[in-house]
Amino acid sequence: MTEEELISEIEAQRALMVAVATGGPRIQEVDPEYRRRRIKIQQGLAERGLQDPNPHTDLWRWYGTWSSGAYPSYSSRRVYMSELYDPLIDRIRRGRAKVGSEIFEEPTGWARVDRGMDKVRERLETASTEEEFQTVGLLCREALISLAQEVYRHERHKSLDGITPSSTDAKRMLEAYIAVELQGGPHDESRKHARGALDLANALQHHRTATFRDAALCAEATAAVVNTIAIVSGRRDPRW
Repeated sequence: MTEEELISEIEAQRALMVAVATGGPRIQEVDPEYRRRRIKIQQGLAERGLQDPNPHTDLWRWYGTWSSGAYPSYSSRRVYMSELYDPLIDRIRRGRAKVGSEIFEEPTGWARVDRGMDKVRERLETASTEEEFQTVGLLCREALISLAQEVYRHERHKSLDGITPSSTDAKRMLEAYIAVELQGGPHDESRKHARGALDLANALQHHRTATFRDAALCAEATAAVVNTIAIVSGRRDPRW
């Protein structure tokens, strides 16, 4: 089943649930259709590692929910259906979140950095609320701190503004690392790219009104920084 076919089945299921709860067809007439479609939806979701958020095994269970007074009006039942299925449909449309260049599939070998980026990917795949998207930014920040602590050396990498970075000041540490390890004319563009990705990652980490796009851009920028530093440090050389 393709993504569009799966979404079509989900939307048909939602429409049927709304219809029976708002004066539409009799449950006994359409419940077999509902149960057959439920199996198809669950199979399609399982193929993608997703779960069906709909707890109603048949339409009689759905009837029991709304008739108990939980959703007394037609409008409240429609809202419930939207809240039940909209996040799932959005998740299917996004597909599996891919973060970072596919050129390098292997981890960097910095254990804390690799664990941090794994957490970023996992959270980006499942996030659906503003708070969860903000959490992606926080995880990106932690990954960059771990990266900076791996490569920054105070005696070699002097901060650009003369302020000694704290152990969690990833921006100053990585800026200093980039300035030293990518110094000179031949590295101008590489230096600009690394700084640009770092600036973007840092800016997006602090968005108070985070969306999926904010979180995805932050994750992608963070992955770009990690890969760039890994290349510069020699971690991506063939001997690794």
